[in-house]
Amino acid sequence: MIQYLQRALLVLIILSTGSTVYLYNYSAFHRCAFPLQADTHDPAPFRLLALGDPQLEGDSSLPNPDDALFPSIVNFWQDLAEPASIAQRLQVTRQSLANLLASDLPRILQSYRKRLDLLGNDYYLAHIYRTLHRNLDPTHVTVLGDLLGSQWVSDEEFQSRGWRYWQRAFQDGLRVDDEISGGIQIGNLGQDDTWKSRIINVAGNHDVGYAGDMNKERIQRFEKIFGKTNWETRFRLGRDSDTNITADPPELRIVVLNSLNLDTPAVDPDLQRDTYGFINNIIVASRPVEDETTGTILLTHLPLHKVEGICVDRPFFDFYDEDEGSGVKEQNHLSYNAGKGILEGIYGMSGNPQAPHAGLGRNGIILTGHDHEGCDVYHHLPYHPDPDSRAWSAERWATSTSRLDKTIPGIREITVRSMMGEFGGNAGLLSAWFDYHSQRWRFEYSTCSLGVQHVWWAIHVLDLVTIGLASLAALGNCYSAGA
Repeated sequence: MIQYLQRALLVLIILSTGSTVYLYNYSAFHRCAFPLQADTHDPAPFRLLALGDPQLEGDSSLPNPDDALFPSIVNFWQDLAEPASIAQRLQVTRQSLANLLASDLPRILQSYRKRLDLLGNDYYLAHIYRTLHRNLDPTHVTVLGDLLGSQWVSDEEFQSRGWRYWQRAFQDGLRVDDEISGGIQIGNLGQDDTWKSRIINVAGNHDVGYAGDMNKERIQRFEKIFGKTNWETRFRLGRDSDTNITADPPELRIVVLNSLNLDTPAVDPDLQRDTYGFINNIIVASRPVEDETTGTILLTHLPLHKVEGICVDRPFFDFYDEDEGSGVKEQNHLSYNAGKGILEGIYGMSGNPQAPHAGLGRNGIILTGHDHEGCDVYHHLPYHPDPDSRAWSAERWATSTSRLDKTIPGIREITVRSMMGEFGGNAGLLSAWFDYHSQRWRFEYSTCSLGVQHVWWAIHVLDLVTIGLASLAALGNCYSAGA
């Protein structure tokens, strides 16, 4: 019998060791990597780990802590105190016992299960971040909105989830300092290693609300814990005497945009004006549109408009009732006009052959969140004999033929699939480098998925069982030796 138990323990040790090695090195087993530079096959100087919609839940999903732990027992003593016959008291006792077994105990067990689930989810998200950060060596990290699960929570609960975000899910991550996000900072790419630890947080609807319920208080509490909602920073490549570059060094712009109040009606017009003012400043501070040595990476939460069938989420808007302000209550995409404003404003795309750079606009890429399933599209402005009839359209990137037409403006938008366990613990890997041959920035993207959270749970439970049995076996051997 002991021999069989020893063999079973050996099998458990082998399974536990193998599965744990896999779990903590899953990126290698899945052959995850940032795309390499196409010409040299060297690592790109800019490698962005992009994570979408972690949505940390909290005590709003748990039973009310002010409620009695065992309501049936409280009610039992109250009911028993009333004058009654022995038969009635027996009936009260039976009913209270039934409520205890059928209601109170399942509710308590469900509460503890939910607490354990929240704790496990925090560390599941942390595992994705830590493993990819350690194994793939990104130069920058972003979380594309919906950091938390609800904008309606109290300030105390918001702070509690913020603590879990920084101390569990993204432990050792750093908030971007206000000194950096408070104005346009220009640094040399790769010079400041602190960027590897900074988390570029984007505001999502579950963090600050949509236009119809976003207010200054929600923006302020988000910015206090997670960083500014509208800001940009720039990175330049150092000069190299062996390369033929233009007078101004190649520059990569990172633009963080709160797109949640671009559409109307907005409950706070001042906040909306601030966002549009920020966009205008982005346009004014840009290099000339014909300068191809600049690449612009836009990080925002809401995807741009696209017709139904391109992505999983279809176009959808819902609004509050008139007595609630009539503002935007929910939306899947930006409106067509809001998305057009980004494409033609920030990226300067017009399609007018008489305009600077023939209306082709600025080079860059757009990363968004919100659609948990993820999507990868190419926005373009097809030719039409009547210039006033030209309209922006989107095609799936993998099957797009329009992106091969260099005579019309277009840009890639990647909606990063959620990192939640339900969606496979996904992460986006964006590489950017300057192609000295074409004198423009190039962008390539790949993904890396851990798998559903049950895999993470199963392996850790297996480890605990194996450690427990191995400890018992060791104690048994010691006892036998002593006897």
